[in-house]
Amino acid sequence: MFCFCMAAVFLPVPSVYFNKNVSSSVNRWFQDLKKSLKMPLFGNTFSPKKIPPRKSASLSSLHTLDRSTREVELGLEYGPPAMNLGGQSWKFEEGQWISESVGNGSGKEFQRLKKRNVQLEEENNLLKLKIEILLDMLTETTVEYHLMEKEAEDIKTQIRRKK
Repeated sequence: MFCFCMAAVFLPVPSVYFNKNVSSSVNRWFQDLKKSLKMPLFGNTFSPKKIPPRKSASLSSLHTLDRSTREVELGLEYGPPAMNLGGQSWKFEEGQWISESVGNGSGKEFQRLKKRNVQLEEENNLLKLKIEILLDMLTETTVEYHLMEKEAEDIKTQIRRKK
């Protein structure tokens, strides 16, 4: 067995690699060395997994139809979207889903009453603020009146003393 020096590392070379054709023996020895020094985590070649083809953006073919076909399929007036959930019908109007059947009244009546309730609460808050301001003004005026009354009495007493 001989030793082969490669970058300050001594590797034993078996004598089986030295026969008639030295270059093929060395070449075979280098291939065996590469195989023995391979890291077990990495393969010979880089082969990424194949990416599956993408699904189409829209599963509906309505966007490919011309206007007249769409009108036949969907009707002339599309109208607001509506759905039925749990026995209640809902309609999408003005950016909100409105129930068309709420208890005894209609959904529109419920929404109108809800808006009116909010308006009345705002008005009530404003009136409370005005009352508070008026009470503050009344208190200030009463204090000023009492001060003026006291000053008037003091002036009267000073005039009586001078006489």
